Amino acid sequence: MVINNEQKDYIKQIIIDCLRKKLKDYKSENNTMPFHIRLLGKDRMALSSFMQSLNTTFGSSIFEPVAVALAKNNFAKVQSQYTVGNEIYKNCQHKIQDIINRLSIDGNPDKIKEIEMIKSSLSGSFNELKDTKVDLFLETKEGEQFLFDLKTAKPNKGEFQKYKQTLLEWVGLTLTKDNSVKINTLLAIPYNPYSPEPYKTWTMKGMIDTKYELKVAEEFWDFLGGKGAYLELLDCFEQAGIALRPEIDNYFAKFNNSCYASVNNSCTASQ
Repeated sequence: MVINNEQKDYIKQIIIDCLRKKLKDYKSENNTMPFHIRLLGKDRMALSSFMQSLNTTFGSSIFEPVAVALAKNNFAKVQSQYTVGNEIYKNCQHKIQDIINRLSIDGNPDKIKEIEMIKSSLSGSFNELKDTKVDLFLETKEGEQFLFDLKTAKPNKGEFQKYKQTLLEWVGLTLTKDNSVKINTLLAIPYNPYSPEPYKTWTMKGMIDTKYELKVAEEFWDFLGGKGAYLELLDCFEQAGIALRPEIDNYFAKFNNSCYASVNNSCTASQ
């Protein structure tokens, strides 16, 4: 067992508390979809709308605190929403833009070389950037740092240049503060929507070094918690879902009950 019982209970409670808060605060969309409602039922329509709303908060409300809980036993420092800094060498910023421009043309990312290029540009005056928050900051006992940007399962292809620039700026900001730090900046995709097929990385080719700038699903969670953490984490979600099922069923049943009379009357009138 990789995740101990105390961690499992804590993770399950994070999930349960998040879902309960979401159910309490959730207001169903008032979109009128009479054909869909009569075909599927208002409870299913409400559940679908709820899931879309939940997806927008899954990262910050569930994945981030769960990631912190998993990583605490394996890293010396763990923090979500970590402020990486706002001061960077002017020459360093120019070098990052050069790297982005080059990748836009030849599309051959190499994070190791890119970090060395950034290290060689740590000189000159300083520029101030807007404070940047890192979703997950980790530091080993040896001082090696890992900065993760948690993303949705299917990021848009056009956004990867922006993501790449953010990852490189985190390197520059960190090394501006301390040029001796061993720094890793990565994208994290919490699950693979294409499973059991491999994650489709073609959308990020040309910008993201998938070996050194990407961890998906099992690779990410096992990196945080140890080998096998991903499967045990799925079990935590399943157990939380089982515990919440009566509450969820009761919540969405009211949508069905409130609309059945009008739906049946409408159907009867049309016969």
